[in-house]
Amino acid sequence: MRYRLSEKPFANGTGRGITIAILDSGLHPDHPHLAGVSVAPGTSFAGESGDTIDRVGHGTAVAAAIHEKAPDATLIPIKLFHRQLTTNAEALAAAIEWAAAAGANLINLSLGTANSKHRDRLVAAVRAAADRGAVVVAPRETEDTALLPGSLDGVVGVLANPDCERDEIMLRRNAGGGLSAEASIFPRPIPDVPRERNLSGISFAVANVSGFLARALSNGVELSAI
Repeated sequence: MRYRLSEKPFANGTGRGITIAILDSGLHPDHPHLAGVSVAPGTSFAGESGDTIDRVGHGTAVAAAIHEKAPDATLIPIKLFHRQLTTNAEALAAAIEWAAAAGANLINLSLGTANSKHRDRLVAAVRAAADRGAVVVAPRETEDTALLPGSLDGVVGVLANPDCERDEIMLRRNAGGGLSAEASIFPRPIPDVPRERNLSGISFAVANVSGFLARALSNGVELSAI
């Protein structure tokens, strides 16, 4: 089912009352694309950094894409990346669990692993999050390769769709009843910069989905009802 931002259950939702953990490279809350954002205390699982300040820009761009769609949502920066966009499965699993314990409704992951040896640990982390009422949103696959945790039951698995506009989303139910989504690969636009020269990719498809879902949740809609 294809939905637009202006249609139910997303219309008029602002993310108010919804908390989104962003597991990424941290963020710069003073960035102009995050004007007015509400930021809750976060933490770092990047071994070489004890703060949540973004030094590579990726987390800030992801946060801005979410903030544009759900401007009243509270964001929790959880740093997994410091100078490079790399981490490990244990840090990822621990960050998911920390986010849920911190009260996140949605846990935005713009990353995943194809290594099946990490499956059990990530299954446990996703289950722990679900037990606290948190929903993980993550890439489902890349180049036809399934990713963890995005392909796990209970996770909203996201596919990049370059043909989707930024104000629309495609949702479907999986065989097991879970939710999958397709969304635009583009973040919020930069004035006078063609979108082809802006950042793009699955990270922003995930962020766009998180923004849509935050709008629905702030409208009082259960994700199981979409």
